[in-house]
This record gives sequence, C-alpha cells and structure tokens, in this order.
Amino acid sequence: MGNKIDLQAFKAKVKQEKKQTRKIFADLKKRKAKQLDQDFSAAHEEVFSYIDCLSCANCCKTAGPRLLQDDIDRLAKNLRLKVGDFMEKYVRTDEDGDWVMKSLPCPFLGDDNYCRVYEARPKACRDYPHTDRNRMHQILALTEKNASYCPAVFEMSRKLAAD
Repeated sequence: MGNKIDLQAFKAKVKQEKKQTRKIFADLKKRKAKQLDQDFSAAHEEVFSYIDCLSCANCCKTAGPRLLQDDIDRLAKNLRLKVGDFMEKYVRTDEDGDWVMKSLPCPFLGDDNYCRVYEARPKACRDYPHTDRNRMHQILALTEKNASYCPAVFEMSRKLAAD
C-alpha cells in the first residue's frame, strides 16, 4: 500500500478549490468528444501510476455504488446468502429509486482498505472512477462529482486543466 492519503486535507482542498473545479469541468465540456476521451485516458494512466487506491479508499467510505441485480446476485452467492437475506441485510433504495448499500463506509471494506468481496464487487466499483472509458462527455457531471471524493480524479482534472 502506498503512502496514506490525508483525507481531511483532501476534503479541505476540494472545498477550497470548488469554484476552480467547476470552471475546469465547464471548460472540459467544450472539448470534442474524441479529444476528451484521449485526454482522460492519458491523465488516468499518468495519475494511477503514482496514486494507489489502497492508500485512500475514500470512494468506499463516502460514495457507495449503485447496485444492479447481477451485482446483488453475485454478492449474495459470494457471501453464501439468499438474495432476499442479502437485500435485507445490506441494501436500501435511495431517493432516485436505485439500490445502494445501507451503510457507509461499505460493510465490505476492511481496516486495511482492502475489499473483502473484491472478486464479487459491484460493476460500479469495478469501473470506478470511470475515467478510462469512452464517451466521457456523457458522464462529465458524474466525474466532476467524483473529483470531490477521489483524489485521483481531482488530480486528473488539474492535469487536464493544464493541457
């Protein structure tokens, strides 16, 4: 595990630079879709060459995933629970009608920031922070929100602003 990320300092920086982040993402919306995908892909590779998710796990602590039926089925099987029992113990419906974890931090996050159900983790967790995909223009609002949870996304936004 890399150097621990100071989450209190990160939260303060996010708050302090909120207007700058808004401006960066407004400017990113003006880029052509293909260029935006290429830029995010390069920033993703660079940032994750020196940021280790296990040094942070803030996403697991503060922003639970949206769960799909396949995720629930896979997790229940992994935990040797009936789907109904899994749902009752771990899942709630949020204000948007989506299935999410009942509690945060994620009940499967260990003290060492490792996921106890890593091989069975939800698709949203597998794909997070969604910065190495195509059609980034479709999820810029989500990515802007993720910049307030994820130091890597925050750092990527700064790199993209400098380009």
